[in-house]
Amino acid sequence: MQISGISAVVTGGGSGLGAAAARALARGGAKVALLDTNLDGARGVAKEIGGFATHCDVSDPAGAAHALDLAAEQNGAPRILVNCAGITVGRVPLTGGDNRARFAAFEKVLRINLNGTLNMLSLVADRMAGLAPLEQGARGVIVMTASVAAYDGQIGMSGYSASKGGVVSLTLPAARELAASGIRVNTIAPGYFDTPLIEGLPDYVRAGCASSFVFPKRFGEVDEYAELVLHLCHNQMLNGAVIRLDGGMRLPPSF
Repeated sequence: MQISGISAVVTGGGSGLGAAAARALARGGAKVALLDTNLDGARGVAKEIGGFATHCDVSDPAGAAHALDLAAEQNGAPRILVNCAGITVGRVPLTGGDNRARFAAFEKVLRINLNGTLNMLSLVADRMAGLAPLEQGARGVIVMTASVAAYDGQIGMSGYSASKGGVVSLTLPAARELAASGIRVNTIAPGYFDTPLIEGLPDYVRAGCASSFVFPKRFGEVDEYAELVLHLCHNQMLNGAVIRLDGGMRLPPSF
């Protein structure tokens, strides 16, 4: 699908992978709406690329629907959704400590990373399905963001890995269901990318991350993620796929 003149929505667009995807889409001629709880960050990127920014909690169905309505008023109904909104809650052991705090941490990361992804996919797909078809009957493209942690989960990260594993498992059934509407669904599972989240980690954690690199022996660059987003938009044969973007790395059991 050609993206010039197309309306695109990027969640988590105020920083990191989402901001890089928004910039790349804008360079390709898309009209980009950035949805984020970090409204200042989203506004900053929107000003830079000539886009639109609004507050959005992806796990809130009513609030997310309102944000999409605002984006559509500005740019028209979306044909591209890039789901980058997500969190990590740090290491939460499965045993010991305060069980209520542990459950709250699990619930939070699942609610935002998995439920929020499914919520946005559903809301946007419903809007896409009503659009006129383009070439080959295409109506839209949805790109979700998982993590290599979906496959190589580490000790203390069960909740996060489960949330991203859910996104991986969501990909194929969503692609199959939405195929009737001409909507493709794919997922990127990044390894360690140089984002604000990684920059904020202690040096010993960053060193532990780097020890698992294969080639290239470095953190991923956010523009490399954005390049894959564009390719997933353009290549009609990519559907129902989960692509690891990790330079061949595999996470060790722990650092």
